[in-house]
Amino acid sequence: MTPVNTQPAVVVMGSMCAASVRCYAAAIHASMLAVDVDERHLPLRHSHHRYRIDGPNGIQTLTVPLVGSTNNMMTPLCDVLISEHGDWRRLHWGALFSAYGRSPYFDYVADDLSRVIHGNQRYLQEFNAQLHEVIVDFMDLPLTTRYTLPEPTDARPVIDLRGRIAMKRPDALPIANVPYYQMWAASEGFKPDLSILDLMMNLGREGVFTLLAMCNRAEAMS
Repeated sequence: MTPVNTQPAVVVMGSMCAASVRCYAAAIHASMLAVDVDERHLPLRHSHHRYRIDGPNGIQTLTVPLVGSTNNMMTPLCDVLISEHGDWRRLHWGALFSAYGRSPYFDYVADDLSRVIHGNQRYLQEFNAQLHEVIVDFMDLPLTTRYTLPEPTDARPVIDLRGRIAMKRPDALPIANVPYYQMWAASEGFKPDLSILDLMMNLGREGVFTLLAMCNRAEAMS
């Protein structure tokens, strides 16, 4: 698949946990994603270790518990440790199965997704990267990901989205919402800004066309 831009930029984000559909649209708008693994001040955004899904009881936020307090965390993201408190891996998988077990594409990606959810990752960055790999591979996204920041000599424009992505407030991404099929939309209508997992489960590889449509409606990013 041909990248969206003929002169691709580089989008810089922090490490996101199954990031929102809007985040992924912003990333493929540029076709290259640079993940800042040294990002600090994690409490300013919460999508580093949280993601939203939609199920029979409405929107649910799933949280990967971390070692230490996140109230004033200055640890580089690459050093943030996962806590196994509360049997969260089993709870996440149960929530995902409840939300998407009957979705069109759950069975096709369940094994790969389960291996990540039930993995033995020690670091949040490791967990996030493995989830991201499953998503990109399964959806066949036109996206190159690297875990180093652009060099000053890199001639490509840099779109820095760090600090513009939140969980508790609307993001500041200039990306248009494009409704897509959602299993639970019949009762409460379309819900934007869910995790990319929602798009993947409902549309599979066809979900890339929703992301591309969102890019085509995007305002110029700066």
